Formats: sequence, structure tokens, C-alpha cells
Amino acid sequence: MTEFTIILLQMLVAHVLGDFLLQPNKWVKDKEQKKIRSKYLYAHVLLHGVLVYVFIGHWNQVFVPVLIICIHFIIDVIKLYQKKSTWWFVLDQIAHICSIILIWALFYNQFQTLQDFLLGLFNSVQFWKLALAYMFILQPVSIVMYQLTRNWHQEIDEKKGASLKDAGKWIGMLERVLILTFIVINQFAAIGFLLAAKSIFRFGDLTQKKDRKLTEYILIGTLLSFTITIIVGLLVVS
Repeated sequence: MTEFTIILLQMLVAHVLGDFLLQPNKWVKDKEQKKIRSKYLYAHVLLHGVLVYVFIGHWNQVFVPVLIICIHFIIDVIKLYQKKSTWWFVLDQIAHICSIILIWALFYNQFQTLQDFLLGLFNSVQFWKLALAYMFILQPVSIVMYQLTRNWHQEIDEKKGASLKDAGKWIGMLERVLILTFIVINQFAAIGFLLAAKSIFRFGDLTQKKDRKLTEYILIGTLLSFTITIIVGLLVVS
């Protein structure tokens, strides 16, 4: 690991500390209410600059923390004036991370390193196989499973038990991500553990309700989810 890679990691650690661990809820709420007039907005971006300056330890590189402060301020102000949502949070973090990487590449002459890394990914067959696999097992597989089980939907009384909105969909996507990851890192035993854990929590609850149709429906969905993902995973690693 080169010195410049360590510097990039230090800058990213500073970001995580400043945006999450060292940002009290009081600051967040005040920023949401007062927007650009919040004193904590300025304290927050200043903290990011100080953390970067201290972590990298290059006391002559004053422009690095200054640029971090300015860009972080612009990104945060844009976010504050948008409707609060998960997507804006994700976009906000992507923008911060990309800006940190670009500042690092600019001040430490690492554009060639960055270009080589991105070209390596772009020209890697394995990268595109993984990207396609992870994208496919999310929403596309959910749609496939819906189509395969649609004949039984009307037989299931959804009003029998209260459930979190879209909880089943998210559980399914998360379990497929875990299964594919386990296959990629060659940890097949963990898939059995995951299936056993889900069976204990999910089917134990259904048994208490004594709803055979719902139990069968969820069992079919679970096995379909596992089967499709395992096939996709085996194709990726083959």
C-alpha cells in the first residue's frame, strides 16, 4: 500500500468521523430547521476540514482542507434544500466521496493511478459479471418471482397479520445479496446458516398462526429466491 493510498484512506476516515460519529443529532436537527443560517452547518464543515488536515499531517497542504470545507459546504447546502429521502442521502454521500477522491487525485498527482484503476475495472470481465449479477438479483428477480407465484396471490389473505411496508421485498433482496456474496467468497456453509436462521424466525411465526397456505407460499418464495441466486452465483464464479 503506497503513501498516497494511505492518504486517501485517511481522508475517507475523516469524512466518516465528521459526517456520522462526530455529528450530534442536535446539529442535524438545527441544520434541517435553519438551513444555511444554522451555525452548526459551518461548525460541521469546519470540523471536516480540521479532521482532514490533522489526519493527513501535511501542514503545508492548507488548500486540501480548505477545498474539502468549501465543497462539503456546497453539497450539504444543496441537500438541505431538498426533500428528505433515502435517495438524497445516498447521492449526498456519493458526492462527498467522489469529491474527496478528486481532491486527492488533484493535489497528490494521482490522476494516472485513478485512471488505471477505473480502466482496470472497465476492462475486467469479472467486474461486469459481478455488477450484472448483483443488479439482477435485486428488483429483476423480485419481478420474476412475482410472475412465477402470481397464481397464488389471491389465495393469501394479507390482512391476517400486520407487516412493515415492503418488508418482505427488502428481506428477499438482502438475503439474495448475502447468498451471492457467500458464493463469490466461497462460503457455501454460510448459505445453509442463513436458510436455517430464516426458517427459525419466519416459519416458527407462521406455525403459531396455523396458516398453511401462507406458510407454503412463503416457503415457495424462499426456495425460489435461494435457487435463482445460487444459479446466478455459480454462473459468476464459473
